Amino acid sequence: MSLDLSAVARAVGGTCVPHSLPDRTPVDGVSALESFVVIGNPDYATLITAAPDGLIAALEAEDDGREDLSGAVYVSPADDPRLRAELARHDMTAILGTRVGGAALHATLAALIADDRAAADRLVTAGMNVLTQVARRGGVTAVIAELAHRIDGWAVLLDAQGQLVASAGAGRLHVSDAAALALGRPVRVRHDGLQLHQVGSDRDLAGYLVIATRSSRTSHSRDLASLAAALFDLLLRTHDPSLTEHLGREALLSTLLAGGGSARELLRRWGVHEPSLTAFELGAKTRTIDLERLLRRWFDELGAEHVFAADHDRMRGFVRDELASELALRVESFTPVAGRGVHLGVGASAPAEALSRSAVQARQALDTALEDGRRVISYAALATVDLVLSTLDEASGEALSSILDPLREPSGRHGELARTLHVFLSTHGGHRASAEQLGIHRQTLASRIRRVEGLTGLSMDRADDRAAAWLALRAAGI
Repeated sequence: MSLDLSAVARAVGGTCVPHSLPDRTPVDGVSALESFVVIGNPDYATLITAAPDGLIAALEAEDDGREDLSGAVYVSPADDPRLRAELARHDMTAILGTRVGGAALHATLAALIADDRAAADRLVTAGMNVLTQVARRGGVTAVIAELAHRIDGWAVLLDAQGQLVASAGAGRLHVSDAAALALGRPVRVRHDGLQLHQVGSDRDLAGYLVIATRSSRTSHSRDLASLAAALFDLLLRTHDPSLTEHLGREALLSTLLAGGGSARELLRRWGVHEPSLTAFELGAKTRTIDLERLLRRWFDELGAEHVFAADHDRMRGFVRDELASELALRVESFTPVAGRGVHLGVGASAPAEALSRSAVQARQALDTALEDGRRVISYAALATVDLVLSTLDEASGEALSSILDPLREPSGRHGELARTLHVFLSTHGGHRASAEQLGIHRQTLASRIRRVEGLTGLSMDRADDRAAAWLALRAAGI
């Protein structure tokens, strides 16, 4: 709820006299003095209406209810030195000098609280409507991202065993605490707004939703998260019939990137007979846009074969050379309701049996488009670094990228360390920005950078070494 003591004072024309409670304390109820029993929620203020003499007599009475009464907030049209002195002596917050009094004051306060609760309910309903809409477009990932935005905090979704399913906001930094809270283990609570919501029933548990909010409207976030947990229960149990198709597309795209006669034959079977194609990569800064559905519609409009697949939070694929500009026009003109568009990187045309280099170029172009906030960037329009790389033959490019070979994982692929180095250099060595983008603590970032320096022999304090590392990253297509 957004109704606090200062808002009540403005509404009834009084002056807030804070003692035990600050004027920003949210309000959750009103009671006449003779009906008051106990404070319902210590985090919220309960308003009390009564004649001044009746209140002073109750405060001075030696009974068990005295402490509870001083924790409430007195509201009255009266305002005189004796009343203020008694309120100060008992450390009781008040709103004095209101425009109305008696039964009219009590009715006005009750109406204010009812209106505030109705507004909070409307916010929850509107929020749930949006969560349902983004669920259709982006599933669990989109819902948790929108939830974190609406509660002004972070969210972590775990399965029944406490393993991470998805996170948003700063949730990735708090996965261990979220899992400990969900599984009943000792946890150091790092946020006052930490909440746990069960996904599914005790007999049919699907997981746990843990949220933390910076907002003072904890009841609003609790209601919205509770409804979101029910939505997650549905999403986690709904089988996606397109999963097999997605896996098949990824395997087919891997064959195309491997090149050679197999790639050429696969394209023919896919219905693509052009001797050359142009690689593209599509991405967005928000996870609430269904890139695959959008790309599928655009390709249908262009009459192009669906030679694309999802790659984490991006879409990558190939299109006939003459259709690359048409795809770019659609990206330029696309503006969703939220005002955040999509971004496209376009590689150079390449023979159908040697498409991998064009795919690397498209990824580099998209990276630049996302960093610069531009809708479409063609590899040919990139700046000096990419022009230098384009002049290297295959052997020279491999020699340059070999600088990063010590960072490879046991599988031979570049992983965590290479990704960390890329983000660190792309943010101009900014520790805070890099850590936030990677979802790690700054000390973890510093530790990884030291490991990179130790393994490669490069120093991030030297400009020449930073330039060499960046060239190696771009040559390796990272």
